[in-house]
Amino acid sequence: MKHIQLFIALLVCVLAAHGQEKFLTKTGNASFFSDGIIEDIKADNSRVLSIIDTKDGSIAIAILMKSFMFEKSLMQEHFNENYVESDTYPKATFKGVIKDFETLSTTPKDVTVAGDITIHGVTKTVEIRAKITKTDDHIALTGNFPIKLVDFNIKIPTIVIKNIAETVAVNFDLDHKPYTK
Repeated sequence: MKHIQLFIALLVCVLAAHGQEKFLTKTGNASFFSDGIIEDIKADNSRVLSIIDTKDGSIAIAILMKSFMFEKSLMQEHFNENYVESDTYPKATFKGVIKDFETLSTTPKDVTVAGDITIHGVTKTVEIRAKITKTDDHIALTGNFPIKLVDFNIKIPTIVIKNIAETVAVNFDLDHKPYTK
């Protein structure tokens, strides 16, 4: 009888550990800021999808461009129609790996996240500095990095070129929870 109880307990532990190989968020946050001469441009997106595989530290992120919210609706319209062309390029993605993932603990740690980011149909290899905290029930990843619009073929009309910075500051805050089916 004790052997059966021990077997069941081990099986539950194995299944629980197996289920925690992937951590997911559907409500991650991403924002960007453009420092303009006439007007600053800021947008927030609280519908960022991200998944981390704890077996190898791989991470994938998907951001719907139309989910960025602006203070002014006209800015949002111009962003989607004229700049990132959301109907043609509906999402931005990142696929990469969190370096030294196996050494993480509950103490926040600075890490490098390396991989490929795709925006506006253009893919670039990047390394991003981030801060990560890992516990049994969540993995929090935060950071910021610059995006040069020209690197992703995002064209700014001449009439407003002085209103929009050539480099945009991007921030992210992703709080992943264990993925369960």
